[in-house]
Amino acid sequence: MSMLEIKNLHASVDGKPILKGLNLTLNKGEVHAIMGPNGSGKSTLASIIAGNDAYEITEGSIEFEGKSLLDLEPHERAAAGVFLAFQYPVEIPGVSMMNFMKTAMNEIRAQQGLEPMEPAAFLKRVREKQALVELDAKLANRSVNQGFSGGEKKRNEVFQMAMLEPKLAVLDETDSGLDIDALRIVAQGVNALRNTNNAFLVITHYQRLLDYIVPDVVHVLANGKIIKTGTKDLAFKLEAKGYDWILETEKA
Repeated sequence: MSMLEIKNLHASVDGKPILKGLNLTLNKGEVHAIMGPNGSGKSTLASIIAGNDAYEITEGSIEFEGKSLLDLEPHERAAAGVFLAFQYPVEIPGVSMMNFMKTAMNEIRAQQGLEPMEPAAFLKRVREKQALVELDAKLANRSVNQGFSGGEKKRNEVFQMAMLEPKLAVLDETDSGLDIDALRIVAQGVNALRNTNNAFLVITHYQRLLDYIVPDVVHVLANGKIIKTGTKDLAFKLEAKGYDWILETEKA
């Protein structure tokens, strides 16, 4: 059984169609990359998977582990094991990182019928996962993302993902605005979390991220649907020839 199955997905915002019949199958243990030009629907797809209600689903389905994801509220999707790393992580003034993570973890555990995590176990996990993404321990005592650099925000997103250990992680242009060192560290964290029981959907504009997070499958999304699927070699061709090449190829 596939982990994520999207069939004929149509979605619009303010009456404007964005996704126009998107199909995607993602299995356990796989990393899929989605590339495409601006306005193709990449971030829309990520937001819909996470449960952003700004988008209207007009047709199609999304199943996660055999159950309809569209029937679940965002917090229920998180409890089921879905995680979204934002392109532009938000700041939450007045909420410390530690309280934020403890609340998030224990809410998910409660949804799963588990007891809250013991403080000692929680702190041990924090130290392990901070080291994974080389996140400065001092940042843990500050408000969520407040005053963080772009690279620190992205590392913090991967830190949160590492803490929550989701089944499905959607990375929406996590490489946006990162220098090479920060990109390496973020990718290092993602690669350390890859296993046979989870899956990653990596959304990116650039092939460079895929030098660090090597995908099993690369999809090209254009005009609201996936128009081509291939191996990492497809990403190299896109980098060399641009999206016009593939759009013209598909028209031919």
